[in-house]
Amino acid sequence: MSSATDSPLLADIKRRINVSGPITIADFMTEALAHPEHGYYRKQDPFGRAGDFITAPEVSQMFGELIGLWAAVTWQQMGSPPKIDLIELGPGRGTLMSDALRAVRNVPGIGDALTVRFVETSPVLRTHQQTSIMAYGIPATWHETFDDIPTRANVPAIVIGNEFFDALPIRQFERGEKGWAERLVGLDAKTGELGFVRGAETPITDALIPATMRGAAKKGDIFESCAPAIAIADQIARRLNETGGGALFIDYGHPGSAFGDTLQALKGHEYHPVLRDPGDADLTAHVDFAAIGRAMNEAGARTGAVLTQGTFLRMLGIEQRAEHLKTSADDAQKTAIDQALSRLIDADQMGTLFKVLIAYGRDTTPPPCVSGVAG
Repeated sequence: MSSATDSPLLADIKRRINVSGPITIADFMTEALAHPEHGYYRKQDPFGRAGDFITAPEVSQMFGELIGLWAAVTWQQMGSPPKIDLIELGPGRGTLMSDALRAVRNVPGIGDALTVRFVETSPVLRTHQQTSIMAYGIPATWHETFDDIPTRANVPAIVIGNEFFDALPIRQFERGEKGWAERLVGLDAKTGELGFVRGAETPITDALIPATMRGAAKKGDIFESCAPAIAIADQIARRLNETGGGALFIDYGHPGSAFGDTLQALKGHEYHPVLRDPGDADLTAHVDFAAIGRAMNEAGARTGAVLTQGTFLRMLGIEQRAEHLKTSADDAQKTAIDQALSRLIDADQMGTLFKVLIAYGRDTTPPPCVSGVAG
């Protein structure tokens, strides 16, 4: 039951459960993050020190600059086509794209070739993004979904997704005595508050678990799946195959499919109870890069080996870039640059937790930093 202190969104979720029974975690995440009026990403700017978390582009300009140069080299390796769509999924405040455009503006021809396309649902963040790239004079358009972006004949695409897949809705399945049951969101019989419950163990649920994972499971193991991530990976792969181009995904997650409950909430830069305050806390889960890679390979695209963020940024020369920035910096600025570099590449910070997957069309030259090609 709802209480007088419940937010409008929490009251709506409780009413839905009272009427129809427990809902999937994916449904809960969709309501909490994307509700048209009360969803977390619809109503506020969650980024930066005043928000709930800080992403790599907010840590240092070096991150976006190097990704911009990666995109520029990818474009050059395709023969510097006269038109190209530079697409960013979930672009936050537009900080990454702004830094990327600043880094590539002196690359001959690329300014005239580029059209920037943002996949963004938040009206608040769209305003930030428009302001961030206004100075570069590059044409830009905004789209609700990747599938909304028009495919133009002979116009390849470069797709960038930094901390995009982690916020897509997941489902969780728990291994029981005889089979798998879906983990759902229901109501506690005593308190009336949201709580996790188990659905029934059925052959249908068992069939949703990949065969390679079913055999290794033991009681209590949790398997997470993200159908929206797989669908978007398929769409991107087909686009890259049709027009040519490459894609770069950076997110926290695991290189191979694994068991575990990785669903978490963040509020005010601190971990927060997952089911408390829907719409007012960020919800994320670790990305299964193996599943995304398989989906892209099955659609005909190619993928490189999954790298750590630290390895990827070192390959692009972030340490040299930091030294260059320090040549014109004062002591305080030098310290800040060193701290940002450490945060981005060190193993005990973002350097290992965050992974990198590069994909490209079957007829496209492999972009920079690709090794161990699959597909």
